[in-house]
Amino acid sequence: MVTPETIRTPLFVPADRPDRFAKAAASGADAVILDLEDAVADDRKDAARAALRSDFTDLPVLVRINAADTPWHEEDLAALCGLNPSAVILPKAEDRASVAAVIAALGGATPVIALIETGLGLARCRAIAALPGLCRLAFGSIDYCADLGCEHLREVLLPVRSELVLASRLAGIAAPLDGVTARLDDLSETFDDAKHARAVGLTGKLCVHPAQIPEARRAFLPSEAEIDWARRVLASGDGAVSVDGVMVDAPVRLRAKSILAQVASS
Repeated sequence: MVTPETIRTPLFVPADRPDRFAKAAASGADAVILDLEDAVADDRKDAARAALRSDFTDLPVLVRINAADTPWHEEDLAALCGLNPSAVILPKAEDRASVAAVIAALGGATPVIALIETGLGLARCRAIAALPGLCRLAFGSIDYCADLGCEHLREVLLPVRSELVLASRLAGIAAPLDGVTARLDDLSETFDDAKHARAVGLTGKLCVHPAQIPEARRAFLPSEAEIDWARRVLASGDGAVSVDGVMVDAPVRLRAKSILAQVASS
């Protein structure tokens, strides 16, 4: 069963386009995100809220609301009453108080995913991750680069991704979701971005087009070589031994078990 903590390839769909909801659910994504924020024009916010529903699929349905400092935030929260989404994504998460207010407004029953998109949000992400009711962090990499005026390059953003992974580990919550790949005409970029995110320790990626789903899913699954290595490591017995000329001990076996667990859950 896919939960907000185990989602790998959620797909955004504009909440004011209900004709696309079922198509998104059939895309191969493991969750659908109904977006009230960036994908919806200001004059369409009311229509988007009115179109919210979750009965079009058995997949988890998440809702990205508008940020706490926008004029649409309170109405977004009110529109969630009775919808019972699997989780709510809060953009521009920057402090414990505003995130805690959303958790409280949802009655503590709906998990919240905090989207870290600014320098201030990154500076406070450990405190945010530790909030009860916060189930996961996500990285809004494009907004983050706009906020800091930096290039959207893997080497530039490596420290940010690493900090989100560390903050999640310290808080005891699921590893973060990576941000979107904006380029749609070269799907190898989606795969490479997701593969890099997995190497850093993130365990999922936000997707904006159905064609990105297979590439992101493939990147987050262990390769055949990794699976073969993991099986040989676990077959090597106990204690310190050599596998492929490399020492294997308890921490290495934990890594091997993690790889095979990913295969079993896919």
